[in-house]
Amino acid sequence: MRYSIVPVTPFEQNCTIFWCEKTRQAAVIDPGGDIERILKALESEGLTLAKILVTHGHIDHAGGVAALAERTGVPIEGPHEEDRFWIDGMQQQSRMFGFPNVQGFVPDRWLHDGDTVSFGEIELSVLHCPGHTPGHVVFFHAPSRLAQVGDVLFQGSIGRTDFPRGDHATLIRSIKERLFPLGDDVEFIPGHGPMSNFGEERQYNPFLSGRFG
Repeated sequence: MRYSIVPVTPFEQNCTIFWCEKTRQAAVIDPGGDIERILKALESEGLTLAKILVTHGHIDHAGGVAALAERTGVPIEGPHEEDRFWIDGMQQQSRMFGFPNVQGFVPDRWLHDGDTVSFGEIELSVLHCPGHTPGHVVFFHAPSRLAQVGDVLFQGSIGRTDFPRGDHATLIRSIKERLFPLGDDVEFIPGHGPMSNFGEERQYNPFLSGRFG
């Protein structure tokens, strides 16, 4: 599996394209906006979009989902249904954060812990990792030792928990009980900022090593 990161929206959110090298089938994870930029990235690699995957319902991650689905006709999978209230409130988020013309959507498939999603010959595992939002999911490709973790974990930091139905203790449990057991060698793409790996964050992340918060 190969991947490309396409920063989108004023929040510089890491929209991610995963694709199968053999079939050139692709999944776009978290198209928060800047749809033309995402479509151009797909075209430049000669990819066929197979589905849209969503980690959680915040507008910088999900604000472009409806528009991209309308343009391409592909199904939407994710997040967990606990984030339905965020998606239903997409227009309110749009006004709050100054994102114009953002539409809500209903996923073709809500995802749950232990599910899998597939495109081409690629299969991703789904991990439900609440805390930042109650319905946040993570996508993991075991053969590549690569995860897209959305806003659960960052290099040197963790996701905010001061939004509605966020919970700090739940987020820490998600990281320590769902993500870290995947292995220290697993690299991850966060929702914002540079990549890291679980081993580095287990040892040095001040929010997880007991040195802060």
